[in-house]
Amino acid sequence: MLQKVLIVDDTELNRILFCALVKKLDCLSYAFSNARDALAWAVHNEPDLVIADYMMPGINGLEFVRMLRELPGLDVVPVLMITANDQKSLRYRALDMGGSDYLLKPVDKVEFLARATNMLHLSDARKKLTDRAEWLAREVKKATAEIVERERETVVRLCKAAEYRDPETGAHILRMAHYSQLIAKRLDLPEDEQDLLLEAAPMHDIGKVGIPDKILLKPGRLDAEEFEVMKQHAIFGYELLQGSLSRTLQAGAAIARGHHEKYDGTGYPFGLKGEAIPIFSRIVAVADVFDALTSERPYKKAWTLEASVDLLLQGSGKHFDPDCVQAFLESWEDVLAIRQRFQDAD
Repeated sequence: MLQKVLIVDDTELNRILFCALVKKLDCLSYAFSNARDALAWAVHNEPDLVIADYMMPGINGLEFVRMLRELPGLDVVPVLMITANDQKSLRYRALDMGGSDYLLKPVDKVEFLARATNMLHLSDARKKLTDRAEWLAREVKKATAEIVERERETVVRLCKAAEYRDPETGAHILRMAHYSQLIAKRLDLPEDEQDLLLEAAPMHDIGKVGIPDKILLKPGRLDAEEFEVMKQHAIFGYELLQGSLSRTLQAGAAIARGHHEKYDGTGYPFGLKGEAIPIFSRIVAVADVFDALTSERPYKKAWTLEASVDLLLQGSGKHFDPDCVQAFLESWEDVLAIRQRFQDAD
């Protein structure tokens, strides 16, 4: 593909001359008599070299270069400044403003061709380097895809191990994980954090693998002593996952330890309060409780959506982070879609 040279000069004779010289370089020339038209062209096109006259009515060459540099992707495009002024101070200003090189009028054709050729080579090398960096990024992404997939498989298998001992269903895990992602999105967490939460949230109750069956599977209400044992699953889950080099497992460890903390400090295992509770844990607390309430289990009937929402509102600022509750309810249409998508088996 031929390289493109942008020419800005208010003198028609100069534009004709520069276009003729650029043609000798096997490049396409785009000539304009004023800076505004040239900038408008540059918004939608990326030149490989810019040739700009200094003395122009309205926007002069220095101001043109400054404005050009502010356009996306044109902060490093080579700029050759042409001027009749041989004062050093002006040349210094041209370089400070982002000019790459300069030539004095009358322009020597041999010198022009040599300098323009060098700058075009520089522009070409820069583009190739950018393309190379993008290619490397794609290759790294492909190379790590298998590792990421293996990590996801590990997480799934860990969660399945907990499912075998917990009366909760796989659909519950999927629903609460997607609810968590919804809340994170509404709270404007970065997209990579939203994805991380979606993958890590299913591990919130992984520590239940360490709870005795007589307590974990008890159909009725736990007594005080049994509940103290049950509360240990938060610590068990953290200890199972902590220390991993995996970012997902690290997040899972924090969620496992903190998702039973309460916003007013009355939760467990450490009685953390407010923003001292990690944001992922505050989010999962809302998602997990809502889905547990609205799901039928062998030991309980499902609550209605209205009753479950009322409990969230009553617990806002006490059990739950108010921002997380609000974010969840503001995503109500998506909540219903997730409930429909991931249903419990009959």
